[in-house]
Amino acid sequence: MTDDITLPEPIELNYTAKAGTPLAEGVKKASHEDIIGALKSVQDPELMLNVFDLGLVYKVDQKDNGDVEIEMTLTSPTCPMGDEMIQMAAQAVSSVVGVGVVTVNLTFDPPWTTDMLSEEIKLMMGI
Repeated sequence: MTDDITLPEPIELNYTAKAGTPLAEGVKKASHEDIIGALKSVQDPELMLNVFDLGLVYKVDQKDNGDVEIEMTLTSPTCPMGDEMIQMAAQAVSSVVGVGVVTVNLTFDPPWTTDMLSEEIKLMMGI
């Protein structure tokens, strides 16, 4: 007798998470460093490493009006926490003073590899 193994469904390829509200006129927009700091507060729940140093964040585009668009990926399309991680990234960045609406778009192009890890994480893992 064999046991059936159920694999998680792949996350929707065009998944987008949004958070925040438009920045009030006259409010100074956040620094890029503060936005990166917020992304570093979001951890992959399985690896217990932050999404930025894991190399999951491909692009951070801060608009003049304070809105932020982020392009990120996951270590696997079948990540069981994928949609929650994307939403956590949007929430973390939207909590930064000087950030308006945050849009996080999921991509798998290019696919994530261990080459995308930060140098610090590579050293820690012996890669």
